[in-house]
Amino acid sequence: MSAMSVRIGYGLGTAGGPPDGDRLRAVAQALERHGFDSLWLSERIGGDVVDPVVGLAYAAAVTSRLKLGFSVMVLPGRNPALVAKQLASLDRLAAGRLLPAFGLGAPNPREHQAFAVDAADRGAWLEESMPLLRRFWHEGAVDHDGEHFQFRDVEVRPKPLGRMEMWLGGAGPRQLERVGRLADGWLGSFTTPDEAGEARVAVEAAAAQHERAVDPGHFGVLLPYAHGPLDGALLARGRRGRPPVPVEDIAAQGLAEVAPLVERFVARGVTKFVLVPVAEPEDWDAELGGLAEAVAPLQGAPAA
Repeated sequence: MSAMSVRIGYGLGTAGGPPDGDRLRAVAQALERHGFDSLWLSERIGGDVVDPVVGLAYAAAVTSRLKLGFSVMVLPGRNPALVAKQLASLDRLAAGRLLPAFGLGAPNPREHQAFAVDAADRGAWLEESMPLLRRFWHEGAVDHDGEHFQFRDVEVRPKPLGRMEMWLGGAGPRQLERVGRLADGWLGSFTTPDEAGEARVAVEAAAAQHERAVDPGHFGVLLPYAHGPLDGALLARGRRGRPPVPVEDIAAQGLAEVAPLVERFVARGVTKFVLVPVAEPEDWDAELGGLAEAVAPLQGAPAA
């Protein structure tokens, strides 16, 4: 494994109240002040969480160094030319700090109605869209004849400033194969260190089969944490039918457990982390300051 550095970001998940500018500003600026790598916002049509594109545009305006990512943005149901325009615009406003991560959407039939794509067709839609996004961001006029999209001499401008490396999630064999074939990184959720290590092996094998490679520093996980015992049933729902595992293998029950759990993932080849609070704190600066202190020895440390 080549030398890499550990990067620790923060995600707001799908908990919390309605969008509030003062709250989001406090979170984003505290993350930057305490040296976190990135802020990640989720998409949930039926939740009170802010739309991630809108939220990250706001966060970009009140920070200068913090990277900004989706955890994740639903791609099926969206026109890739319009997505390319929207995200390139956001990336330029953020001075190249955007980390686009995509998915198929929450396993909720009610939310799927908003995207008007049958469950059986979501994977094919995503697979046709991702290469098109790459072309719209890095090429001139695009011609394309596909199952879902037809474009003739369509050019998206302006071009983004950043590299726009696309990340995907997923845990099943088919999803991991898709990461290796199409994506620039993997962001797992509700996964154990051993499962993450196995996912990395599967992604790298799929990438090699398609004569490409995924950067060894682009394997990450969302890591829930709390200040005390967690509800195992709550975390089990996030595993979506995968075998049950001990809570301590997928989440940290107390700030003192965060760094040791991160180290277990690092030992299996994971270096990108998105810490997600199970409950919203009363004081974001105190919360993030305490968390930063707990992970300070790891943030930016080399992993080999």
